[in-house]
Amino acid sequence: MSYLKFAAGVATAVALTLSPLTSNAQDSDALIAKIDGVEIKQSDFDLFQTLDQSFAQLQGEQKRLAVLSAIIDVKSLAKKAEAEKFADGDDFKKRMQLLRERTLHNAYFQKKVITSVTEEDAKARFDKELAAATPEVEVRARHILVKTLEEAKAVITQLDEGTDFVELAKEKSTGPSGPNGGDLGFFGSGQMVPEFETAAFALEAGAYTKEPVKTQFGFHVIKLEEKRDRPFPKFEEVSDNMRQVLLRERYLELVKTARAEVEIEILDEGLKTAYEQNAPK
Repeated sequence: MSYLKFAAGVATAVALTLSPLTSNAQDSDALIAKIDGVEIKQSDFDLFQTLDQSFAQLQGEQKRLAVLSAIIDVKSLAKKAEAEKFADGDDFKKRMQLLRERTLHNAYFQKKVITSVTEEDAKARFDKELAAATPEVEVRARHILVKTLEEAKAVITQLDEGTDFVELAKEKSTGPSGPNGGDLGFFGSGQMVPEFETAAFALEAGAYTKEPVKTQFGFHVIKLEEKRDRPFPKFEEVSDNMRQVLLRERYLELVKTARAEVEIEILDEGLKTAYEQNAPK
């Protein structure tokens, strides 16, 4: 996996992880319970839910009871662990340091990246991509699929004599599009097997192949209905994608800057090579 794909995954995962922290904010931080005199408020309740995705599968009072029970269990066992000096162990301290750093990473990402990407930013990026894009040609075609070369040639003869392509497809084609007059809808480059695609794109609108086209599926007679530039999507259809692109880019830039400010020494030669090849440039 490339560093870019890795970072994209991190960005998406962090965004999904942190979003409940902002969306569950309460106008009134109600007191829910007390455990050994420690108050458990609605904000504590909401935060705890974000730490375990299994709660998302529950609803209503069942969910609230499960969260409360989990909080009580955690605090009860944590008290016993404290009494037995679990927190003094080196392994525990390392884990706590890692959790602290990861939480700081997520909070920094939330503030510096997630909240910085606006709808206007996403629209501007969309407009930039649209201006630089080259329209892709796509075609709408019909076909009649038969098993043998002789059958395909017979179909072409009937078409030459004036038989309607749609009706002939309904009668003769063995493909799943046969009942629909052989209509395959619009498709672009790379969506059909090479032999079929080459023949279809070479036709003019309204023309059909004068020689059968052989593929692994059988023999085709292809008619081109229409050729056009593929319509570009509307911003509303891809706004989430544009936002994710910006999140990835800003995350990478943030990481690149941060890494330049710390001393990194990788002693494992294999990892060092891989890191240098995949680190953000």
